[in-house]
Amino acid sequence: MRKLWLIGCSVLLLASLSLAKEKLVSQWNCGKASDAHSIDVGDQANHAYAVTKTTCTASKGEVGGVKEKEGIGTQFNETMGDSTTWHGVFVVTTESGDKIHYSYASSGKGSVKDGQFQSGNNKWSMVGGTGKFAGVSGAGSCTGKGNADGTVTWDCTGTYNLK
Repeated sequence: MRKLWLIGCSVLLLASLSLAKEKLVSQWNCGKASDAHSIDVGDQANHAYAVTKTTCTASKGEVGGVKEKEGIGTQFNETMGDSTTWHGVFVVTTESGDKIHYSYASSGKGSVKDGQFQSGNNKWSMVGGTGKFAGVSGAGSCTGKGNADGTVTWDCTGTYNLK
């Protein structure tokens, strides 16, 4: 009976370890949008919709022991006065060449001044990837701060599971 109990406990321990979530701490330095299309709505001053594409470089962060290298964010923005909201997809290329796909759907909120991003935050989900990251899942959030040169620094945290 004791052996059966020990085997059962060992199986539960191994199962819980395999389901354990890993922590993610990343920092991204993002340039100005390389591709941006904005349309003035016309119903009030400073109300616009835009689609943008921005390239970012990781200054820290790794997933599954592999360093994050570059990310490309493609998103839809709505700016109204000094407030902005956004949603989109962020595709990360790791040092191994594998990709991780993040979604930040209807979650980004921030402030702008004179058309330049000041600060904001969003929630993200890992929704897939390639190679080692096929089937990855996770969730977390990022906080961004605009820099004087028009770039943005994002600090991101969360948890994830590899398949």
